[in-house]
Amino acid sequence: MQKTAFIAIVGRPNVGKSSILNRILGQKITIVSSKPQTTRTRIMGVYTQGDTQLVFIDTPGLHKPKNSLGKYMVRSINESVGGVDACLLVAECDREPGDTEKLLMQRFQSMGIPAVLALNKIDKLKEKSEIIEKIAAYSSEFGFDDIVPVSAQTGSGINDLIKALEKQADEGMHLFDPDTVTDQPERVLAGEIIREKILRLTDKEIPHGTAVVIEKFKQRPDSEITDIDATIYCERSSHKGIIIGKGGSMLKKIGTYARQDMENFFDCKVNLTLWVKVKEDWRNREGILRSLGYDESNFD
Repeated sequence: MQKTAFIAIVGRPNVGKSSILNRILGQKITIVSSKPQTTRTRIMGVYTQGDTQLVFIDTPGLHKPKNSLGKYMVRSINESVGGVDACLLVAECDREPGDTEKLLMQRFQSMGIPAVLALNKIDKLKEKSEIIEKIAAYSSEFGFDDIVPVSAQTGSGINDLIKALEKQADEGMHLFDPDTVTDQPERVLAGEIIREKILRLTDKEIPHGTAVVIEKFKQRPDSEITDIDATIYCERSSHKGIIIGKGGSMLKKIGTYARQDMENFFDCKVNLTLWVKVKEDWRNREGILRSLGYDESNFD
C-alpha cells in the first residue's frame, strides 16, 4: 500500500529550512547561505522510502516584505501552506517562539493543518536541558503532532524527523518516480547554484539584489559536455564591479565553484560562461520580475 504526503517547510529566514530539506534528501537541491531570505521560490523536493513518498515544498522565510520581490515571496508561502497535508515548522532551539512562529502556528490552527516542529541547531547548545524549556514553550502555543530536536549541520535527529513526517502520509499513489529528488527544471537548479556562489563568495558586499537567468543549457551532440550560458543581473554598477572583481577574478571564482557543483549534480562535464548586467531596482519592477521567471499570479 503506497502512502503520500505533501509537506510545506515554513519558518523565519535563516533558520535552516533548506539545509534540513537537503539533509532529508541526501543531496543539495536548495540554495544554502548564511544570509537570510536566500530561498526565493517554492522548491519541491521528493523523498521516497519503500511505500512512502514525502513531497516537500521549501518556502522562503516569512518576513515583512520591503519590495515587490518580497511580496512575491510571502504570497508563495501563503499558497504553499494552503495546499498541503501537513507543515514542518523549523525554528531555532535556543530561541523562544517569536511573532513569526506564533503567526504560523495560528495559521495551522485556523486551517486545521497538522504540523511537526523541528527545533534546529542543537549542535550549538551548551546545555542540552535548554531544549526541554523550548519544547514546553512551543507545546503551550500549538498541539504539534511531533517535536523533534535536530541539527541540519551534523545530521543529528534527521532520521527521527523523517519518521515523524512519514506518519503524516495517507494512502495514495506516488506522484513521482522513486529516483526523483526534485521537480525543478535543470535551468532553475543551475541558476540557483550560481546565485548561491555569489552570496557565499561576496559575503556582505552584495545584498540580495542579484538574479541569475540561464540563457543556454544544451548538451553538445555526441559529447558528454553541456554548455551553460548565464547572465547575472544586479541593481547597481558598483555591484557589477564587485561581482566581476579585479581582472575578472571574482567572476572566475564564482564560475569555478558553480561549475564544480553543476558537474556533481548533473553528472556531466560543464562549460560555463557567465555575464554580468545591471538592471536598476529590478526587485521593485514587476515586468522584470516576470521576465526573470517569477510567477505573476503572486504579485497581486
